[in-house]
Amino acid sequence: MSILSLNLICKLDHFTLQINQTLELKGITGIYGHSGSGKSTLLRIIAGLNNHAVGQLSFNELSLQSNSLKNNNLQKKAIFIPPQKRNFSLVFQDSRLFPHLNVRENLIFAAKRCKNSQLNLDDVIKLTELSPLAEKPVTILSGGEQQRVALARAILAEPELLLLDEPLSALDQKSKTNILQLLKNIQNQLNIPMLYVSHSLDELQQVADKLMVISQGEVINFGAIHQVIHQLNFQTDNQTSYQQTSLSLPIKMDNEQPQNNHGLATLSLDDGQEIYLPLHLLPDTLQAKTLETEKIQPETIHSKTIPSKTIKNKKSHNQLTLRCFILASDISLCKTESNNSSIVNHLVGVISKILITDHNVLVTINCAEQEFFASISSFSLDRLALKPEQTIYMQFKASAVRTFIH
Repeated sequence: MSILSLNLICKLDHFTLQINQTLELKGITGIYGHSGSGKSTLLRIIAGLNNHAVGQLSFNELSLQSNSLKNNNLQKKAIFIPPQKRNFSLVFQDSRLFPHLNVRENLIFAAKRCKNSQLNLDDVIKLTELSPLAEKPVTILSGGEQQRVALARAILAEPELLLLDEPLSALDQKSKTNILQLLKNIQNQLNIPMLYVSHSLDELQQVADKLMVISQGEVINFGAIHQVIHQLNFQTDNQTSYQQTSLSLPIKMDNEQPQNNHGLATLSLDDGQEIYLPLHLLPDTLQAKTLETEKIQPETIHSKTIPSKTIKNKKSHNQLTLRCFILASDISLCKTESNNSSIVNHLVGVISKILITDHNVLVTINCAEQEFFASISSFSLDRLALKPEQTIYMQFKASAVRTFIH
């Protein structure tokens, strides 16, 4: 696990970014906030592309920056490691490829700049799904294809940390979905820690393991992805997201399920309750009626012997999970169980919290070790006479279960 320590102040025009945070980087860490909150500025400071910040920055106990102000001047014995010596790779919103080179030539240029390279160029091309495009000029590629080339180029630098600055912002939905899956595959095979900046909570919910939320230049939340998304439900000034239940649940692998004949799949909760959702929300390989899991065998991507500290081999497994979310406005509540309804999802839980804001009410329900959130009116609250520790029944349509893909 890599450790990134930040204790920095960066003053810009009418804006100050002030960060004092230690990040344990494992998997993908999301950085989320309003436009202008300081997300991209922070990423550029970490990459070494912004030298206006004052303070300390270290990665795995190596000091990358250490300076302070004295009489409005930087101290003379300041430490500042330039970007080319930090062994980080940064992927921008635009691909920034060399237009006079084709795909393979762009990647060869990046590979040659990496000393003691262990990655095999053709394996990286295969991993980033660029094999059919390898000999094409980059100028004829789509935006999504260019970003895949940019990712491959960043990987070939063999960085200790991969920085992603809203890499999907200019892409269409299909390209975004493909690259999100690609990022998960890359992280899974190469075990490179990633910092992913985005103003899209839906994107981050699909790939991030942890989430840091920045508001007006300060960190206001940091923790496990689902936990932080749920904390955002209670922030009234958070206008770029919506109240939701964020979940990561195992897909029920049972080819005898009768609901498969109706285009539905099943997610399992710990207490045996189930959630039905449209079958097309599952990964493409699981949309067959039998939903049979493919065992994944360990594989290699290096051309030489692979150090165990840099590669995490995939293990065979028989259970896949799906990240999904349900808007609080899509969940209705009932004091008694409904047995005659066209709504397919019925869950029972216990109310743990009731938050009243004007005429809107957010009800938190504990169900099978998960938190669910329902948004109702103050009129419904009074009519049902809801209170904490009360047993409650939730119901929502299969189509209310969403992923970033759909």
